[in-house]
Amino acid sequence: METIADGFKGEKSIVTPYNIRELQSKNKITRQLYVTHIGYYPKAKHHYRQRTEGTNENILIYCEKGNGWIEYNGETHHLSSNQVFIIPQNSPHTYGANQQDPWSIYWLHFKGENVPMFESILGKKLAIKDSADSRLQDRFMLFEDMFRNLEMGYNIENLEYISFCLMYFLASIKYIFQYRKIKNVKVDDPIQKSILFMKDNLEAKITLEDIANAVGYSSSHLITLFTQRTSYPPMAYYNQLRIQKACSYLQFSDLKIKEISFRLGFFDPFHFSKTFLKEMNKLPRNTERNIRKSRKRISSHFNIDFICIELVPMN
Repeated sequence: METIADGFKGEKSIVTPYNIRELQSKNKITRQLYVTHIGYYPKAKHHYRQRTEGTNENILIYCEKGNGWIEYNGETHHLSSNQVFIIPQNSPHTYGANQQDPWSIYWLHFKGENVPMFESILGKKLAIKDSADSRLQDRFMLFEDMFRNLEMGYNIENLEYISFCLMYFLASIKYIFQYRKIKNVKVDDPIQKSILFMKDNLEAKITLEDIANAVGYSSSHLITLFTQRTSYPPMAYYNQLRIQKACSYLQFSDLKIKEISFRLGFFDPFHFSKTFLKEMNKLPRNTERNIRKSRKRISSHFNIDFICIELVPMN
């Protein structure tokens, strides 16, 4: 059987020079995670690689379509459309394309100090189900972003940017639920519906019963479900959102602390300060003082005045 390691019609690949890898391994940003090889093989018929001692890098293979296989740790893993496998560094392995329906694969080699952060997705087949909220194209575009920036040259800004992209790319696989959920907020989901209700009522005095009624659950049942999903009871989560909004007011408005307190439903400023301290580990007056000092310092340096605006989310 004919086998080849590369040389496929329409393929593209980049292998970074040794001196660039040395630079990446020492730079404070890139040494955390960096790409050493990257490419795309479309319909890679007869594709085959065997490494009896593995490589110095981790190898990510993302099967876009078609079929292939990977032998690793005594097992054969068959990959098909939208399945991923990351071979850990220094691990013997063999892989190849299916002869009847050869795979098209995005692939890259990477290493760095933060690889252990992704240990849970190393050495196993990961299936990424295609659905309305899967964001597959977003991930492919991120891969293209890494490739094109590396193609543009090895200046340190490009390399640092690629390292951040790689972190995001791997995170989109490890934290796939979080990556997907921003695409489609399910208004029928009681937890997401609760959070939306909270956000819509940050400047109102609402109770646990109000939240429970909004989603059609009993208070006790909502507490159980909400805590399971978020690790916080509903009212504790609501207070976090209110303090988050308070921080925004402190930073982007000229409202006094007392005004912010009343606006967010804390009719006792002392209670507001106590809640703020609990969540932020500092008092609101200290936060306000630091922000004003920063404004004054920057304004003086650049000879400009600050214009405070309220940021309104876009639909």
